Amino acid sequence: MTLDAAASSAKRAPELNSEKARRAAKDPKRPGEKCGATPGAYQPVVDRNSCEGKRDCVEVCPYNVFEVRVINEQDFARLPFFGKFKSRAHGKLTAYTPHADLCQACGLCVVACPETAITLVRIQNPR
Repeated sequence: MTLDAAASSAKRAPELNSEKARRAAKDPKRPGEKCGATPGAYQPVVDRNSCEGKRDCVEVCPYNVFEVRVINEQDFARLPFFGKFKSRAHGKLTAYTPHADLCQACGLCVVACPETAITLVRIQNPR
């Protein structure tokens, strides 16, 4: 691995919160296939109206699927009044899934999210 590739990988790979991940793994309501799905067979979907950008998904995802950043203007415009108010109260932060194709449906993000803003959706014809 080149130095540039290592630096890029380090930027993308956040610290996994192993305590939080273990707690989520023990949750009996954990959906998905317990990390046994083919990458890309499932996609995590974030409800922007509920997400408060608390980063729990980022901290438990072993596949670096998530990032938390400021909500883009188009997504913000689609929020209802209360959703916009809530988004502003939380610094307009929300989770995005730029690496959803790496998801292996472990379900940790779903049970770790304090707002229950994440669902796993099975992709009918994964690549």
